[in-house]
Amino acid sequence: MPQFEKTTVHMRDPERVEQIICGLIKGGASKLQIITDFDMTLSKFAVNGKRCPTCHNIIDNCKLVTEECRQKLLQLKNKYYPIEIDPHLTMEEKYPFMVEWYFKSHTLLVEQRLEKDKLSEVVRESDAALREGYEQFFDRLQQHNVPVFIFSAGLGDVLEEIIHQAGVYHPNVKVVSNFMDFDDNGVLRGFKGELIHVYNKHDGALRNTEYFKQLKEYCNIILMGDSLGDLSMADGVPNVENILKIGFLNDKVEERLDKYLDSYDIVLVKDETLEVPNAILQKVL
Repeated sequence: MPQFEKTTVHMRDPERVEQIICGLIKGGASKLQIITDFDMTLSKFAVNGKRCPTCHNIIDNCKLVTEECRQKLLQLKNKYYPIEIDPHLTMEEKYPFMVEWYFKSHTLLVEQRLEKDKLSEVVRESDAALREGYEQFFDRLQQHNVPVFIFSAGLGDVLEEIIHQAGVYHPNVKVVSNFMDFDDNGVLRGFKGELIHVYNKHDGALRNTEYFKQLKEYCNIILMGDSLGDLSMADGVPNVENILKIGFLNDKVEERLDKYLDSYDIVLVKDETLEVPNAILQKVL
């Protein structure tokens, strides 16, 4: 596959990757499901060197949030993001810090009394950007009725609005994320359900076993993520025959490449496109 010749593509064991892809091809559309992260996986990490916003950043930087709140959110990010991507800490060590970060930032957002009906405008005015090739990615999966499970530690309401505005929120897409809880006047009063953060996706995957049970014939998986925490997103799938793990490595590349190569079958380094996943889907579907 010519796309694999790109300088952004890294593999520890190309032969094994070929074997897995052959298994996916053999199973075809009727056995395939996609399990993917959203922020910095389906969405871009940067455009021309400028960082793109995550779902949380879109709200943090919008006009509905006071300057004082924005500064507090930024302080939290400056404190906790380096911990999230620190190559010298284990996921277990990072876990309590992520809970703390999310709890504090969500508390600040609730204090802002955000209004539900302003979200679409906020997303429209933001710099949110999906990776190049996203239309082809979502449309092809929809054409072949391939289930897509988007599993995000971001803000579900913002995520849904982004893919809706991009015209790719097709019926085969299911989103599991942190959804806002609005009161009868459409004002934010809290968050629904259990918190999903970067490093507890294993628990979230197990809470979604009902979804995966309904899809038990879909035993071939393409998993896409940008964090080592994303590798557990398929933990709720009852019977896996073939799983291809594609990891986007966007930041702290030198320090983290080795770990990513140990865990992901294909690592895409500073690649802002979906060219590789699309090339694989073209073969499989």
